Amino acid sequence: MGIWPLPLFWEEFSRFLVTWFRKDKDFLNGFLNFARILTPMTMETGTVKLRPENVGFKEETTLLDLPDLALDCILERLSPAELCSVGRVCSSLREKCVSDHLWGKHMAQKWGKLIGNAACREWQSHIASRKRSVQLNSKNQTDIFGYFLSSANFLLSRPEAEENRFKSSLYKDSIMALYFSLESGKFWFPAQVYNREVQNGQLGFTLSCYDAEVNYDSNADKFRARYLTQGWRSIEEDIERNRIRAPPVDTPSHVLHISDCLNDLKPDDHIEIQWRKNKEFPYGWWFGVVGHLESCSGSKLYCKCHTSDMVILEFRQYSPGSRWRQAAINRKDHQEIGNEVDGFYGGIRKLYNEEEISAWKCFWPSCTLD
Repeated sequence: MGIWPLPLFWEEFSRFLVTWFRKDKDFLNGFLNFARILTPMTMETGTVKLRPENVGFKEETTLLDLPDLALDCILERLSPAELCSVGRVCSSLREKCVSDHLWGKHMAQKWGKLIGNAACREWQSHIASRKRSVQLNSKNQTDIFGYFLSSANFLLSRPEAEENRFKSSLYKDSIMALYFSLESGKFWFPAQVYNREVQNGQLGFTLSCYDAEVNYDSNADKFRARYLTQGWRSIEEDIERNRIRAPPVDTPSHVLHISDCLNDLKPDDHIEIQWRKNKEFPYGWWFGVVGHLESCSGSKLYCKCHTSDMVILEFRQYSPGSRWRQAAINRKDHQEIGNEVDGFYGGIRKLYNEEEISAWKCFWPSCTLD
């Protein structure tokens, strides 16, 4: 210390910390435990004071004197609860602990597969509406984000001006605010639900996926969904996370999806197709497979089905002979087809992603349906 200039020391110390945090989880856990022990000591002063009496300088050093690289390396490895705890120490750490850079990782891990473009638009609309309400009647409105943060034990007693300044920063489009609004269940977001109400005995929805408004119950670690059908809502409870997905396309549930894969369809391709009971109902997405034409032997060597204008779609969860087993479409001019008896078939998506296909197969029924 007496030989190295202080800036050079911190640069080398930063590299040392980053290296060890990446290699040794026990080292990181030990540091976090040390930080937890020190946290109560820092609540009054807002700093962790290190007294290096045995090294070559006399200044008091704080945790915030660590280079940004080292401090970021520590914060990136904290859980949401740990980030909240560290953010209680002082205003400087609080500003760091609410950054989108840190919360983006937690959003991706827990909510990434459930939050799509529709949910992001709904969130932006929610924020804009909330801002307008606060501006119109700030004195009488309840600060909803203050509830989220208090439920996370993020805020401690502090001067009113500082607390209000901190809360107001969350009105911005912050990822942390979205994370806590989802976690608390206060924000209903648009998503899609596999096998709608099948657990309630509605087997007719097997291997389908319908649009819904969804929220999270953190106590049960499950979801509830509101479905809108012909102007009335039905609610389903106790939905497992694997039954929720972000809508793969931005097509609203009452709008025909424009199929851009018709020329690529060939036997054994996996697809999703829109289907609705009648013109008043929204579309749901149904899982199927491209089959062979009746005139084809099914041999891969001699199959010419991919050159035909007609495409056979099979829904193999239904037994052979069922009126729901097959549907035929024309790949040249496909639009909505059907009638009031068999329902209406709409746009088609070809599934290229094995993860999407596997997600559907997880809900395959134990027996064929009629």
